[in-house]
Amino acid sequence: MNDIDTDIIVEAIRKLECDLPEDIERKLLEIREKEEGLSRIVVDSIIENIKYAREEKVPICQDTGIIEFFVKCSKEFKKIKKVIEEAIRRAVKEVPIRANTVNPFTRENQGENLGRFHPIIHFEYEDDGFIEIDILAKGAGSENVSRVYMLDPLKGIKGIKEAVIDTVRKADGKPCPPIIVGIGIGGNMELAIHLSKCALLRPINQRSSYEVARNLEEELIEEINNLGIGPMGFGGKTTALNVAIEWAHCHTASLPLCVNIQCWALRRISILYDGKETKIVR
Repeated sequence: MNDIDTDIIVEAIRKLECDLPEDIERKLLEIREKEEGLSRIVVDSIIENIKYAREEKVPICQDTGIIEFFVKCSKEFKKIKKVIEEAIRRAVKEVPIRANTVNPFTRENQGENLGRFHPIIHFEYEDDGFIEIDILAKGAGSENVSRVYMLDPLKGIKGIKEAVIDTVRKADGKPCPPIIVGIGIGGNMELAIHLSKCALLRPINQRSSYEVARNLEEELIEEINNLGIGPMGFGGKTTALNVAIEWAHCHTASLPLCVNIQCWALRRISILYDGKETKIVR
C-alpha cells in the first residue's frame, strides 16, 4: 500500500506524543493571562513543559496513553490495520511510547502496546479514494475519572448538566486540569462513548453546529470554571479549556451520556491522503 505506510504513522505518533496541537497551546497561553499567583505558576510550568518536549523531541507526558485510531477510507481495512499494528510496535522503541497495554486479569504486559482488540481502531467507509486517520492518545489519569450514565430521559438537559458538573467536581485535580471535556449524548451506551471521543477530535474553539448543543457547551464551560478547581487542582479561574458535544438520536426510553474528561495535554493528530499525496496535519 503506497498511500499510507508504517513510516508516516510512526512519524505522526512521534509528533502526537512530543508536540501539542497549536489550538491547545494558544488556549493555554490565553488562560495564563487570567490566572494569578500559584495557578499562574502552574500554567507557566505546563507551557514550559510543552516547549521542552517539542525542542528535545520527548513525550509531553510520561503517560503516553492508549492510542486510538479513527479511520475513514475506501481501501482494504485489513491492510491499514496491519500497517497501524506495525507502526505501534516501532513507536514503542522509536518515539518512545510506553507499553501500557496489559491483560486485565493477569496484568501481564507484552511490551509492545498490542494485545486482544489492540490497537483500538474505528473504521468508517468512504467511497472516494480518500483516507483520513485521526489519532488520539489518552492517559489513564483522565480516562479513570470519565463516566458513563444511562439517565432517565425525564431528567432532560438539566439532568445532563448535573451529571457533567458532578463528574468534574468529583474528578477534582486528578485528571490534571485545565481539562477538555468531550461529551457524547444519545445513541446507546457504546455510541455515547464513541461520540465523546469524537468530540475531543474537534478544534478547541469549534462550537457545535446544533444550537441546543452549542448553548449547552457554553453553559457548561462557565459552570465548570465556576467550580474553582483550577490548574492542576490548585485553585484558579480555569478548570476547563473547552467543552465539546457530539450527539445522536436515541431510544425514546433512554438518555445515554458519556462525560469524557481529557487532561490539558490533548494529544491528537491526523494523517490525510487525497489520492495523490499523504500529509500529517494538526
